[in-house]
Amino acid sequence: MEQQKRNVTRSGTDIDEVKRLNQHSGLTYNQVKQLLGEQYSGKK
Repeated sequence: MEQQKRNVTRSGTDIDEVKRLNQHSGLTYNQVKQLLGEQYSGKK
């Protein structure tokens, strides 16, 4: 039986699980800044 090696931090956080959850969390801070900047500059 082959076990998959888990990618965890010292505190036990499963890094791959965090990345998987982040993919479904919405826009990042930088994406929001860019979107707002584009909307603002388009209204001038």
